[in-house]
Amino acid sequence: MNAIEPAALVARRGHVLVITLNRPGAMNAVNAEVSTIVGEALVRAEEDRDVRAVVLTGAGTRAFSAGADLKAVSRGESLTAPGHDEWGFAGFVRHPISKPTIAAVNGYALAGGMELVLASDLAVAGESATFGLPEVARGLFAAAGGVFRLPQQIPSKFAMEMIYTGEPIDAPRALSLGLVNRVVPDSTVLDAALALADKIADNAPLAVQASKRLAMGLTDGVVPSESGAWLHSAQEIALIKTSQDFKEGTTAFVEKRSPVWRAQ
Repeated sequence: MNAIEPAALVARRGHVLVITLNRPGAMNAVNAEVSTIVGEALVRAEEDRDVRAVVLTGAGTRAFSAGADLKAVSRGESLTAPGHDEWGFAGFVRHPISKPTIAAVNGYALAGGMELVLASDLAVAGESATFGLPEVARGLFAAAGGVFRLPQQIPSKFAMEMIYTGEPIDAPRALSLGLVNRVVPDSTVLDAALALADKIADNAPLAVQASKRLAMGLTDGVVPSESGAWLHSAQEIALIKTSQDFKEGTTAFVEKRSPVWRAQ
């Protein structure tokens, strides 16, 4: 009998730490195990002076990540790493480090998956990659940074359309809006991200890290300018999760039917 593989894999490629979400059968949906492994890997990356960049990707070709494991949510399970709520979704979205991070996006980057892209410094996408924040179709909103980071990273009108409608965009559109740095053939996504990481790693590491801290306003492992947005997001999602629409949205997803909204 084969041993069960971990929900995420961590490997070194020279000066680059590669983190692979490893639940391809579940479209690399995030659960507590994923959050724990990713969060611990970022701690390692920050502490290891030989690590100069981090690449985050997903196993398989179907999805980078489809976001939260809604089946786990419907069972009342937490998705955060035990004892580390401060790391946020996937151990990543509220866990900034001074080493540059690159998302290597293969397939779907939806909901929390797109929020992982938004939390990354750079992004490389395959030609068939798809990006979207469909939470509103599930009775939720993009509470892992999506609703305030997307309007910061692409023009506001386009960001708000994506947030309000939940409709996805393809890789060429993401490139034209500045959501990703480059689009490459699907089979070369990881290699392209590693090449970009190696180019970064060729530079003086302390200078690169200081540049990131200054550019992002990163101080002592947090971005103070985002504190108000995170607090407001937490307040709003707490209200949403008490609604009947939230229960209906997650139930309808699990039951594979259209939800019936009641605005209550």
